[in-house]
Amino acid sequence: MGNVDKLLVQVLRGTSDANIRFQDLCNLLTHLGFEKRTKGSHTLFRKTGVEEKINLQKDGNKAKPYQVKQVRTIIVEYKLAGDE
Repeated sequence: MGNVDKLLVQVLRGTSDANIRFQDLCNLLTHLGFEKRTKGSHTLFRKTGVEEKINLQKDGNKAKPYQVKQVRTIIVEYKLAGDE
């Protein structure tokens, strides 16, 4: 199981949203096929077929917990995790 797979399981489990590194979350979204764009302190992700835009901001070197929850909701809603 690779790092991206472990992070995906961690995000889907939802027990440690405050301990997800920002860069790791960005890498996960890129791995899932999202296009990344940075505008100031905002990192934006879009994907064809996904209506919502994901807007992430750093909190130190961590992702903000409520944004991790938003990412989890989108992964589950659009079934982006495959068999997970």
